[in-house]
Amino acid sequence: MLLLKFSPNFFSVLDILLVAVILYQLYNLVKGTIAVNILIGLGVIYLILLGLVSLDKDNMPMTGKILSNLQSVGIVAIVVVFQQEIRRFLLLVGKNASLQRNREWWMYFFGKKKVEKNNYARIKPIIDACKSMKQTRTGALIVFVKYYDEQFYQNSCEVLEAKISKRLLESIFQKHSPLHDGAVVIAGNKIKSASCILPLTDKTDLPAQFGLRHRAGIGVTESNDATAIIVSEETGEISYAKHGRVKINISFAELEKLLNKDF
Repeated sequence: MLLLKFSPNFFSVLDILLVAVILYQLYNLVKGTIAVNILIGLGVIYLILLGLVSLDKDNMPMTGKILSNLQSVGIVAIVVVFQQEIRRFLLLVGKNASLQRNREWWMYFFGKKKVEKNNYARIKPIIDACKSMKQTRTGALIVFVKYYDEQFYQNSCEVLEAKISKRLLESIFQKHSPLHDGAVVIAGNKIKSASCILPLTDKTDLPAQFGLRHRAGIGVTESNDATAIIVSEETGEISYAKHGRVKINISFAELEKLLNKDF
């Protein structure tokens, strides 16, 4: 029996660490999205074809031909099917390599109090606006994205590039506003766009009271690295969606904790 000899050195350890980081980032990108189901589906089809061919190579030439074709165009097919996730992965690498992101990490470790203070200043107008809209039962959908994909959002949105403020959010979702029908997208410290038309979730097991606003809030978190606040027009209840899952009727204390963690 032959045993593989492994002599650890600097480059072998570096190799393992790089692969681990890449796999972890890929996992974060597809976690909770429809890409996971697509990947599982492709894997199941490939394993079935591989099993059939291995059982009877001579009498199943057509299945063997399909399997060989899948293997030859596998990389191209993966790029086509997962082009959105690959694009987000490259964007993630670029963002992590930026000086601004590195500066934020240093501030986090050596100036945590300052970071927490700045974060509270960012989320306070959002929480105050949600409180006001809950009281008046004003329907709202606020989406938070880590990386603003201009191609995805700007095609169906009105670009604002505005400072986050309670009054601006209230005026956008006011019933007679031309921008109230749709979502507000926030990235960083700015309201990037409003009146955004978002993809709806395909889930069929949602509560009966969920309308298009809730389905859009869940749908955008399935296909993008985003979170969403939904204010119900009928009940005033506040829901919070992330990775295709939704928490309903949350308190403002819980909303503040979630925003501090995710935003």
